[in-house]
Amino acid sequence: MGMYQIFITAVLVGAVSFFPETAEAAVMGPSMQKLTWHYYKVYNTCENAENFIRHQVEIVYKKDKSIAPKLLRLLYSDCFVSGCDASVLLEGPNSERMAPQNRGLGAFVIIDKIKIVLEQRCPGVVSCADILNLATRDAVHLAGAPSYPVFTGRRDGLTSDKQNVDLPSPSISWDQAMDYFKSRGLSVLDMATLLGSHTMGRTHCSYVVDRLYNYNKTGTPSPTMNKSFLSEMAKQCPPRTRKGQTDPLVYLNPDSGSNHSFTNSYYSRILSNKSVLEVDQQLLYNDDTKQISEEFAASFEDFRKSFALSMSKMGAINVLTKTEGEIRRDCRRIN
Repeated sequence: MGMYQIFITAVLVGAVSFFPETAEAAVMGPSMQKLTWHYYKVYNTCENAENFIRHQVEIVYKKDKSIAPKLLRLLYSDCFVSGCDASVLLEGPNSERMAPQNRGLGAFVIIDKIKIVLEQRCPGVVSCADILNLATRDAVHLAGAPSYPVFTGRRDGLTSDKQNVDLPSPSISWDQAMDYFKSRGLSVLDMATLLGSHTMGRTHCSYVVDRLYNYNKTGTPSPTMNKSFLSEMAKQCPPRTRKGQTDPLVYLNPDSGSNHSFTNSYYSRILSNKSVLEVDQQLLYNDDTKQISEEFAASFEDFRKSFALSMSKMGAINVLTKTEGEIRRDCRRIN
């Protein structure tokens, strides 16, 4: 058993304490300790807030399963930029959602619907930041992920600036990806786990064509990419030769496809050199993340448990609480 397989086992045994009604502070980072388990029940401000959110997510999910990866991407785009403060939801010509890296962001409509329901039942109480975190958890759970605990009590940010959006290209190296995750207080296990979100959803061909035709500016395809998979992808993503050319969407995990199901097949594809994005394939070229990928490919349950922990950690990045920020009445604009 490798070092990281032993480490993963230890972490996941400790994760059991994460699932009872009271969370152990031992597994919570400083930022997470600012939040509260069932905040709206504990403080009697909106006892059924989580039930209202879950019900709205279930209604939308029945019609559109792509809501799960869309919410995951929206939450990542929020938390990794200025912290989980719902700043990505704010509208404006220079807001975060206008940054090039956020092209194609979706799921804003479901957040708006949930907010309208909660404002009718508990006006001015439930933050957009908490709605985004809870709705994402409920949607990915319907897709097959664990229903991990979301600690609440976040407040909403007052600013949103596209200049602050430093989300990296999906063609970055392993070292660059690791530095980026570390800068957000996340570990190598968190990175390998959270990239597993790419087990569902879609991406634009423009993020893939360099692997297919001009890997590292060599004018040739990625030498490690499985040859039959390379041919499949080339059919879906022609070379980008002219400005204004259409930019088709492809599935991040062809095994999940239009079902958008949360599985561990993402890791099996990494081990077979069949990743769509370079950042995903890079997990194979580091001993630690290779061992983690092997572990998760072999055990869906280990992936699910690690995902629960890493999502909770991500949801606590630079949160606003108490008197910081505000509780927006409309998620698209400040009060």
